[in-house]
Amino acid sequence: MHGEMKYRTLGHTGERVSAIGLGGWHLALPKVDAALAHRIIRTAIDRGITFMDNSWDYNEGESERRMGAALRDGYRDRVFLMTKIDGRSHAEATRQLDESLRRLQTDRIDLVQHHEVIRFDDAHRIFDQEGANRALVDARAAGKLRYIGFTGHKDPHIHLHTLDVSREEAFRFDAVQMPLNVMDAHYRSFERLVLPRLVEENTGVLAMKPMGNGIILKSNTASARECLRYALHLPVSVVITGIDSLEVLDQACEVAGSFVPLSGEEISALLAKTASAAARGTFEPFKTSSLFDATATHPEWLGEEPERLKELMS
Repeated sequence: MHGEMKYRTLGHTGERVSAIGLGGWHLALPKVDAALAHRIIRTAIDRGITFMDNSWDYNEGESERRMGAALRDGYRDRVFLMTKIDGRSHAEATRQLDESLRRLQTDRIDLVQHHEVIRFDDAHRIFDQEGANRALVDARAAGKLRYIGFTGHKDPHIHLHTLDVSREEAFRFDAVQMPLNVMDAHYRSFERLVLPRLVEENTGVLAMKPMGNGIILKSNTASARECLRYALHLPVSVVITGIDSLEVLDQACEVAGSFVPLSGEEISALLAKTASAAARGTFEPFKTSSLFDATATHPEWLGEEPERLKELMS
């Protein structure tokens, strides 16, 4: 029998959030209709999941629209709502944020993150004087959002670079999202390179891709429950997982509700089982290919380069 949902602190914000977060992308997949998405969201909240993940670009905005509809009737005030924007310019970031607010049917979003920081130049574009971070800071001052973070799935060194640039700009992120799973531990590891710094700096850690969109399960080296337990074992605030059925929701709630830290022997056994399959990133294609890079397919979502840089080229 599963226990009640566990809650953790989101870094220096002091916010208490559910250990499991509801991933937004899965809520508008072809096999998930609007009625099922509505049931998943409300059932998740009723079972204690408070962290809601989403993004401006998920399924052409349908993920946000479905979440906004499900958060009516008092559900909005029961959750910690997060979404992401792709825009790197002030104008594009502002446009996307305002669109997300309309779709989500709310006047404020708890956490807005710079999405897909997967290039070394992303940090400089974000922190440019005409960049997206100023748009989010302005929106925070206007009460449209409360906290600011960034996400990325490509390379831990890009995360570290982004943190370095933010420090140079005297800006402190409230949360950082990254892949943390049994495969990541072996290859281009966010767990080994980025996680310790975030913990030291008391930044909220959002773990994503605990099963790599189900691809890790195809390696036949770890079960879904083992993958969730491994991610929950790490010093993270939230493990965001994709949920496309009530059965998968049951599984996530059961694992979180009954969670106890893994023993040293359990960790060693999991890492030993996954080491060979993980060695070259085969089951983490979000690191090793462009298949998960939405902004590579749609560079227009990033917005215009800063005018001062264009002038240098003329």
